[in-house]
Amino acid sequence: MTRTLPAVALLLAAGPAPAADRKPNVVVFSVDDMGYADLGCYGGKLAPTPHCDALARNGVRFTDGYVSACVCSPSRVGLMTGRYQARTGHDANSGRPGNELLRTETTMAERLKAAGYATGIVGKWHLGEGKEFLPGSRGFDHGYGSLDNLNEKGGPADFYRGAEVVKPPAEAPVTSPLYAREACAFIDAHKAKPFLLYLAFNAVHAPRVASEEWLKKFPDLKAHQRDYAACLAECDAAVGAVMDKLRALKLEGDTLVFLISDNGGSSPFANLDGLRGRKWVLWEGGVRVPFVVQWKGRIPAGRVLNTPVIQLDVLPTALAAAGAAVKPEWKLDGVNLLPLLEGEAKGLDRDALYWRFGVQYAVRRGDWKLVSAAKDMKPVLVNLAEDRGEAKDLTAQHPEKAKELQALWDKWNAGNVPPRWTDRRWDGEEARKKMKDDGDGP
Repeated sequence: MTRTLPAVALLLAAGPAPAADRKPNVVVFSVDDMGYADLGCYGGKLAPTPHCDALARNGVRFTDGYVSACVCSPSRVGLMTGRYQARTGHDANSGRPGNELLRTETTMAERLKAAGYATGIVGKWHLGEGKEFLPGSRGFDHGYGSLDNLNEKGGPADFYRGAEVVKPPAEAPVTSPLYAREACAFIDAHKAKPFLLYLAFNAVHAPRVASEEWLKKFPDLKAHQRDYAACLAECDAAVGAVMDKLRALKLEGDTLVFLISDNGGSSPFANLDGLRGRKWVLWEGGVRVPFVVQWKGRIPAGRVLNTPVIQLDVLPTALAAAGAAVKPEWKLDGVNLLPLLEGEAKGLDRDALYWRFGVQYAVRRGDWKLVSAAKDMKPVLVNLAEDRGEAKDLTAQHPEKAKELQALWDKWNAGNVPPRWTDRRWDGEEARKKMKDDGDGP
């Protein structure tokens, strides 16, 4: 349940008020393939994550945070545009010409740049590799990171710098400390005006690698588990480095911070806290993720909310914080979370959440979820308040509820574009085979 505090307590918990004469900075931390309960603030114990935990302690932690896709690229489409990726048929991972984020879509960087923001991305892109699709051509003033996923040789594709492709750095595939330095340099360069910083880590996606100093911190763990723990802990340290930079420049109170994962955990060592499934499937383990928001001086600290939220909400919330009006013709699917975050509202003006991953689909309305997580699978009706592990199909007991949710999803999907390309891993069985092979995939 949502925990509420008296008005005076909320005001005190929020901390010092931000500067009134500037728009807030926006920082989005995105961790790749992080399990729902990997962080200490969600109950994780494998590796200490004090810096991510501090964001939850100083802000709001959502128990029912979601992303609109169970794999990387479609999820990032939703984050960047505030719109379901099914609106443009971007159901699967990109990586080939024609599979990019369409030029007709407007990114978060372009929206905030129009509101007077300096815009920077550091880290994984995964939304297109041609010059016209790279971050420097999609509204980002500054950009550096990997085009796609990494491997032990430094990356299956190269890195980008702005709108140009460059060679991978010598540090790759260990990138968290590199990204922290790049992000801090961006903040230093743009501290005089409001900025957007999107820091998209390669961690904890495979290869799960870390600096030797971090590997040595887990001597009692076996090799692969040690690698995962060290990768997660070093990523947390990078978050801490960025937050330290904001504090050193006295900007923390002027910064709205989001922390999410791009999809559910993929590693055998990811902590899913009893959720069913993982990356590649639309069970809760594939789409329910850590979701933390901090804005000192505006958002009361230390609250835990169970209102369902989704990464599509990041853009409209950032725009509201910036004082930028959202136009109806943009057709955003996300909603502004600020009234909920600030304690002014108890819920959101949203009827349902939707998912489409090729042949898989799901819809959640209230505590009820209808999900088909494999090819030709008969939809399963679950009540998440009573069965967050999605173990019991209630279709027979509540046939009208199942029909209601199916009709709701069908109506929503009628307004979407069919998938523009296919991926055999949409099928739940194929996905599970893939996870057994390498625990991961793109």
